[in-house]
Amino acid sequence: MSALVKLLRLLGAAAFAGVLVGLLALPGVGSVGMAARDASAGFQDMPDFSLSPPPERSTVYSADGQVIARFYYHNRESVSLDQVAPVMRKAIVAIEDDRFYDHGPLDFKGSFRALVTNAQDGGIKQGGSTLTQQYVKNLLVENARTDEEAQAAKAPNFGRKLRELRYAVNVEKRLTKQQILQGYLNIAYFGSGAYGVQAASQYYFSKNASQLTLSEAALLAGVTNSPYFYDPEINQKGATDRRNTVLYRMAQLKMITKAQADAAAATPITLHIKKPKADCVDSKAPFFCEYVKDEILGNPAFGKTAADRERLLYRGGLTIRTTLDMKAQKAAQRALALRPNKAKTATEAMVKPGTGEIKAMVVSKTYGDSRKKGQTTLNLAADYAHGGNGGYSAGSTFKIFTLAAALDKGYSVGTTLPAPNSTTVSGYTDCEGNHFEPWSVRNAETTKASSASLSTGTWESLNTFYAYLEQRVGLCDSVRMAQRFGMAQATGRPLQQVPSQVLGTNDIDVTHLAAAYAAFAAHGRYCAPIAVTDVTDSTGKRIDVPRAECDKAVDAGVADEATRILRGVLTKGTGRGLGIGRPAAAKTGTCESFSCAAFAGYTPDLAAAVWFGDPAAPFGDPSPGVFGANVGPIWRASMEGALRGAAPTPFTAQR
Repeated sequence: MSALVKLLRLLGAAAFAGVLVGLLALPGVGSVGMAARDASAGFQDMPDFSLSPPPERSTVYSADGQVIARFYYHNRESVSLDQVAPVMRKAIVAIEDDRFYDHGPLDFKGSFRALVTNAQDGGIKQGGSTLTQQYVKNLLVENARTDEEAQAAKAPNFGRKLRELRYAVNVEKRLTKQQILQGYLNIAYFGSGAYGVQAASQYYFSKNASQLTLSEAALLAGVTNSPYFYDPEINQKGATDRRNTVLYRMAQLKMITKAQADAAAATPITLHIKKPKADCVDSKAPFFCEYVKDEILGNPAFGKTAADRERLLYRGGLTIRTTLDMKAQKAAQRALALRPNKAKTATEAMVKPGTGEIKAMVVSKTYGDSRKKGQTTLNLAADYAHGGNGGYSAGSTFKIFTLAAALDKGYSVGTTLPAPNSTTVSGYTDCEGNHFEPWSVRNAETTKASSASLSTGTWESLNTFYAYLEQRVGLCDSVRMAQRFGMAQATGRPLQQVPSQVLGTNDIDVTHLAAAYAAFAAHGRYCAPIAVTDVTDSTGKRIDVPRAECDKAVDAGVADEATRILRGVLTKGTGRGLGIGRPAAAKTGTCESFSCAAFAGYTPDLAAAVWFGDPAAPFGDPSPGVFGANVGPIWRASMEGALRGAAPTPFTAQR
């Protein structure tokens, strides 16, 4: 099309608007004349129309590129025109605006006829909109920020219609016909929650829009006229009739032959429905998905306000790449079947040492309605900020921090302290100088030993030994060491400085516990847990993602010495028989009154923490016979599965 012809058409649109206003002002046309005249007063003075892209779904991927989940208000995935089958492009033009390539922003003949009829009937009774006008209307609706704006974009009055005409003029000055067609195909509603031709093709036929056949394209093109009535899932006869109407219109326009139309019309509609995964409910890793969701919704890096962040996630067309390792995730999911009591809950998190990357996150409950038995939306593997509850006791897995504090102060592995079956220890002082009453403590199991070293006291997890060690090292320094490894209460509050903290009485979450143990595998370098590695918006622009915050918690020599001691837990201590056939270190954890159990351990390549119990039970509710070693099989099976096929990595001291 020459520039002169295009200019004349644009001028013609303005002239047509003037003729239209005059027509609508005639006495016989009705009371709508004045409203139309008022609405069109600024026809030439309207600001440029915003061509902001329509809202798109955001997709979350695992580290190896598998789709974990999608977030959206509208299920849409925009594609370029060359990613749409040519027959689909022809079908939509044939049935919606067959003179699309021949007229300007307005189809004078169709619009004039429709608007005169509508004026006489007192409302919008007949169509006549061009594809450009329909594209404009959809953009106005999709980009509306309030219900009022959305209603105004769909209002059955002449003000709305004239606004669309003016914006259509503006759009055709700025975009080519191909760009307009592409925009329309990406924004149109095709029923069943599918917005845009790509989402519709995936939903109805489980294929991309580039692969559509003639019959499938005609079906989709026909649906847009009345997405509910012509929905092939609901009304196959109506959808078939409409599809055939499209086919024979294409033949009439010589886009296809009559024989092709006949053959396609004789083909029964065959659907291959593929419902998209929405939010975390249908996710392959629902609790990790919840962690990612809460990370974005709760982090100012993704928007100044909560509303901004929610809009970005559900409408921004984000591509979110994460740390999740589906191999590790599946291994952890399978391992939860080994929990000692199916009526209680097990949860586990896996973290890669030296990075903070969460590789797996599982909960034995089904992600779903918390009012139903066996279901929950609480992310019991995470802290409160990422959808978790108030946390739970870590049991004796927490002893590792007092051990690290002792090694950091220069205590040797052979340091010997009393370890009777029960005792009362005094002399505890917190970081503010507060003194505590003498603490009475007993071992979880009766032993014959009356004393122990750092090694034997750790291997056998002797509570009385660690009560004396904490008193010797200092309660304040023990707590501060735990804090250096990222430990805080799951609620976000600081750890409580009480003597029993060495036995894990602070309520924490397994994700941060796994990250802390990963720091020992990384020679004392602690990295805060992260789940998101890269985010881009619908235009491909990268959004700055918060990186893992890493710092040296202790010197490498201290961390490596703790590792040497914890390796003995799996060969000589409470974790005997729970080795994984490669170098590993671990610590069992039994909670007070056997109310819960924990197990945490690591190799140089992966760390994991497991917790088992009843998150809803009051503290001290007994679970007879449950020790840390009883949940060790979950840790062992998940680690073996996650590392299967990888060469064993030896622990080497860092100098």
